[in-house]
Amino acid sequence: MKRGDFGELAGSVGLGAWTAFGVLTMTVIGDGRPLYGDEDLLSWSVGHRPDVAVTLARGLTATGTGVIPYVLCVLAGIIAGRTLRRRAVTAALCLVCLGAGQAARYGVMEFVARPRPARADWSTHASGWAFPSGHATTAALTAGLLVIAVCLRVPRGRTLLALVFGCWGALVGLTRVYLGVHWFTDVVGGWLFAIGWLGLCLCAATWWLPEGFISGTTHTDQEPTEDHAPQDPGRRGRSRPA
Repeated sequence: MKRGDFGELAGSVGLGAWTAFGVLTMTVIGDGRPLYGDEDLLSWSVGHRPDVAVTLARGLTATGTGVIPYVLCVLAGIIAGRTLRRRAVTAALCLVCLGAGQAARYGVMEFVARPRPARADWSTHASGWAFPSGHATTAALTAGLLVIAVCLRVPRGRTLLALVFGCWGALVGLTRVYLGVHWFTDVVGGWLFAIGWLGLCLCAATWWLPEGFISGTTHTDQEPTEDHAPQDPGRRGRSRPA
């Protein structure tokens, strides 16, 4: 895929996600209460919590915060880069993408100030406001970076790897609803925010970074190489001396 087409696709997807996120945010602010389906999903979660499922959910939700997402971002950068230097730069850019996204998400969370579900329904620790979910945002951003890295650089098994990473990112968000610390629309907001932020970062990377940093893409305006340089018309038909 050409770099320009890749950047336009990333920008279009990001813009669509930002638009949906903006609509959801305005609905959350304007309504001030749980939205349609939020209370039903929370009630189902509270009523279906065997000890084994709660333990598994707590273990999975723990992977969506702390050092693990940042380690996975470094892994995404290592996969995406071609040389040692480029891998270091790409890993640093992935970390910046995640860290800046977290800061922007925190600002939105403080602005919206949506309360969490009642503490009596919680099965794990949580802090701060509810919308958008921090775990859902972090896991979705990290999973997105990993999916892009394997799709660009891994020739075999990338579909399976992308599916594994994508499922992990989605399940971390769903555990927040199952454990009672978020409404489902908080998680949806986190997913939309992550897609929008990732699209913005990818669009910027495709236009600003040198071509070699974006594996699997080609420049839109390639100069003719020496192997394909036009021949001198005056030399056509001339035979080499014996």
